[in-house]
Amino acid sequence: MEKDGLISGCKVLIIGGSAGSLKVLMELLPRLTAFPTFTIVIVLHRKNAEDTTLEELFALKTSFPVNEVEDKTPLEKGAIYVAPSGYHLLFEREELLSLDASEKINYSRPSIDVSFESAAEVYGKGLTAVLLSGANADGTEGLRAIEKTGGTIIIQDPLTAEMPFMPQNALLHTTPDYVVGISELCDLINHINSY
Repeated sequence: MEKDGLISGCKVLIIGGSAGSLKVLMELLPRLTAFPTFTIVIVLHRKNAEDTTLEELFALKTSFPVNEVEDKTPLEKGAIYVAPSGYHLLFEREELLSLDASEKINYSRPSIDVSFESAAEVYGKGLTAVLLSGANADGTEGLRAIEKTGGTIIIQDPLTAEMPFMPQNALLHTTPDYVVGISELCDLINHINSY
């Protein structure tokens, strides 16, 4: 399912994924053009370890600033933020990201559902969410929250996902605005707010 036209009014683009999604991001990040009108936040399931390998890997693939998130990190447009391992990532109304070490959700911390639901509450129609490859149901409830608040939902086409369960489950329980492969996803993101 795809809509005609472009995504407009986006303040935050949040990308969630698990197994198989790193490969997608490695293809996506080098192909991103300027995005001066919104912020990108990435929430990936990752091992519970205190390292910054993922952030460093992303920084090698893009010329845009890739930031580690600490509690009360301010969001800046044109920058990329990555949820650290061992914490849920939450959005606050003052354009801040905060961290929470409460129980795992869907066996995960960071949980995609937690971040999606928090972002939906703060940004409403100004939120665009992307759910990528993964092997569990995390992300679906968060996308349902984004639907309710009028945000835009993009789901990776399960046929292009290394682990199709996560996007397939989301397709069963939401009505996405776009279901796309990797190249279409790049084009969509590169045209956000460009009207």
